[in-house]
Amino acid sequence: MKKELLKFVRYLLGTVVLAILIVSFWIQKVDIYGVSMKPTLSEEDLLFVDKMIYRFMKPERFDVIVFDYRYRKEQYYIKRIIGLPGETIQICGGQIWVDGSLLEEIYGKEPIADPKRAALPITLGEDEYFVLGDNRNDSSDSRDSDIADIKRDQIIGKLSMKMWPMERV
Repeated sequence: MKKELLKFVRYLLGTVVLAILIVSFWIQKVDIYGVSMKPTLSEEDLLFVDKMIYRFMKPERFDVIVFDYRYRKEQYYIKRIIGLPGETIQICGGQIWVDGSLLEEIYGKEPIADPKRAALPITLGEDEYFVLGDNRNDSSDSRDSDIADIKRDQIIGKLSMKMWPMERV
């Protein structure tokens, strides 16, 4: 009986340690506040971010990422990557232009009413990304000078799973 109990305690301890490692280094639960990613994501969604994926691959256009807000510790934003390092982004006539070509996409449903700083061409640095919320006319994103272009080291990870509500998974 004592041997079986010891086995169970070791198993339980191993499971707890593994869970802590996964949560600390690989997967993170995130919450949505606001409407900037509607209709794709909303406040009632249960989301998980993969914090390891960008150690093995580069962020790609249209990835939904979580990143640090540079002016407030432990405040995270979730947005969609639109512009990649070295590209020139401009919003003109309510549409997004990348390196002089119209961006074909399905995420922003309405024309962009206010391009803000992207009314003029923005050329991204070698480690910078331009991000937008899917709800383009109600989002704080790279068009705003306080968020601006996202540096690679600000990116926490990529949205990997939406677990709830079930009808929207």
